[in-house]
Amino acid sequence: MELKNYEIILIFTPILSNDQIEEAVHKFKSFLQEKKVMIVHEDKIGLKKLAYPIQHKSTGFYHVFEFKATPDTIQTLETECRRDERVIRFSTFALDKHGVEYNEKKRKDASKKESQKEVVS
Repeated sequence: MELKNYEIILIFTPILSNDQIEEAVHKFKSFLQEKKVMIVHEDKIGLKKLAYPIQHKSTGFYHVFEFKATPDTIQTLETECRRDERVIRFSTFALDKHGVEYNEKKRKDASKKESQKEVVS
């Protein structure tokens, strides 16, 4: 099967400690690696306010994975997300060529800003 570009946003419950969040992220990263998925980028966004309460919580820890996988892998990944009670919400997106280009441009711009900060400091 042909590999497609995907992005999944995981929102973890805010009652977890940093160690528990790292453990949960590691679980999903290991799951993706077991399925022979090519992880393109990973972004730990952190604690953010939710647009609306989910399970009586107004904040959540956001984590994003951008990866290449076969479509059948997505179904098993989403099943794993539903089974994990630490995940309060998730969303998977199939990226077209414009989405991939946008993410690459966003990463390049962020790395330029980081290098400029280092020069100024």
